[in-house]
Amino acid sequence: MAAERWRKKPVVIEACRWDRTPEALTVIDEWADACGRPLKGGTAGGSLIITTLEGDHEAKVGDYIIRGVQGEIYPCKPDIFLATYEQVQSDVVEGGARDA
Repeated sequence: MAAERWRKKPVVIEACRWDRTPEALTVIDEWADACGRPLKGGTAGGSLIITTLEGDHEAKVGDYIIRGVQGEIYPCKPDIFLATYEQVQSDVVEGGARDA
């Protein structure tokens, strides 16, 4: 079978940059609880331990925490995040359609 080329479907995700503020921790903690994977280990040294489908991952200060299309959360390094995602206007809804 020959290789095929595929393009990632455009989806709108939610993300929160981990900056050690109580506001960021509240958002990330709520997302973790909602997907049934509470945060582990608190913020020792400024890091968060996020349980993903692939296991535990450390999110360091400055990393983005992404909530995916099925409610799962995972950390992403800033350079990769900014190369992969662009911010959308607040009137964009899931699937990329805009409200009329």
